[in-house]
Amino acid sequence: MADKRDYYEVLGVSKTATDDELKKAYRQLAKKYHPDAHPGDKECEEKFKEAGEAYAILSDAEKRAQYDRFGHAAFEQGGGGAGGYGFNGDINDIFDMFGFGDMFGGGGRRGGSRSNGPRSGASVRTSIRITFEEAVFGCKKELELNLKDTCKSCSGTGAKPGTSPETCQKCKGSGAIIYTQQSFLGVIQNQKTCPDCKGSGKIIKDKCRDCYGTGYITTRKTIEVSVPAGIDDGQSVRIRDMGEPGINGGERGSLLVEVNISRHPFLQRAGNDLYSTCPISYAQAALGGEVRISTIDGDVMYDLKPGTQTDTKVRLRGKGVPYLGRENSRGDHYVTLVVQVPTKLNQEQKELLKAFDEALNGKGPDGTEKKKGKFFGK
Repeated sequence: MADKRDYYEVLGVSKTATDDELKKAYRQLAKKYHPDAHPGDKECEEKFKEAGEAYAILSDAEKRAQYDRFGHAAFEQGGGGAGGYGFNGDINDIFDMFGFGDMFGGGGRRGGSRSNGPRSGASVRTSIRITFEEAVFGCKKELELNLKDTCKSCSGTGAKPGTSPETCQKCKGSGAIIYTQQSFLGVIQNQKTCPDCKGSGKIIKDKCRDCYGTGYITTRKTIEVSVPAGIDDGQSVRIRDMGEPGINGGERGSLLVEVNISRHPFLQRAGNDLYSTCPISYAQAALGGEVRISTIDGDVMYDLKPGTQTDTKVRLRGKGVPYLGRENSRGDHYVTLVVQVPTKLNQEQKELLKAFDEALNGKGPDGTEKKKGKFFGK
């Protein structure tokens, strides 16, 4: 037992931790290291087992008292189940208690009380491509999809009209079969979906000819998608009640439309802010004046200060992307001004530029330095 870590250290709590603090700590670790979330990862599996062992001891008042007094030595003799920490029950009770539900595919509570109850239908996923401008200002798009509707002939039962589904004999109508197994927590009771009825609790002997026993008819539908202003690439629009039909009277699922946004020729997006560059001439940079800047709202005129240097950044407030749900609140547009140096000059331009350079440095046409008095017209 010398190589075992302290149970309090495993859960990351103090020795005075309350029951609620223990539950919260174990919940976080179980969710983080559950093997179903990390298939094939032995390290996560060991950490998951370690957290389960620690919680099994510390959540039991009597065992916790023994552990606080004697440490791991209190359970070295193997009293009370696997590893000596004697958890006997259904591990799903732990997850249900913590609000995990069936997030790891474990099904409902033992006995299958929820397996054949009303269940929401699955979500249907699809995607659309929109332009950069449509993402900024919002738009409406039409989609054509094959969606399932309840079969009118059998009212969704899947059975031939005039007949009814029969109770599954394998699971006795519960939709799940119960089994026990030995685990690191001891002997636990678990359940899995009944393979005969697929969790419905019913067996259809005479299938409906219209839906072939599925209870659903697939039809082609046109759906209008309202894309909100400010949506970002990869985000989805949820349309409720347009997914798969519910099971046993459950609610219909949702349609999730992932939005893919095309690139813009000169604008870059980061969150709700936009970024771009704007070329300016050497004369504009030196003398200042108005310069035209292209934005998502169209061109705007910006008053350039004399002596502007290249890579100067300009902030255009409120010219960015709207915040989702707040179209009147927008990010900013940041513009980097880049002074462009001409690469091709004719002879006249070269002479003028040379004269300008000499005048700027206080030299005459012959290259000799001018007298300061004469240069300033004195």
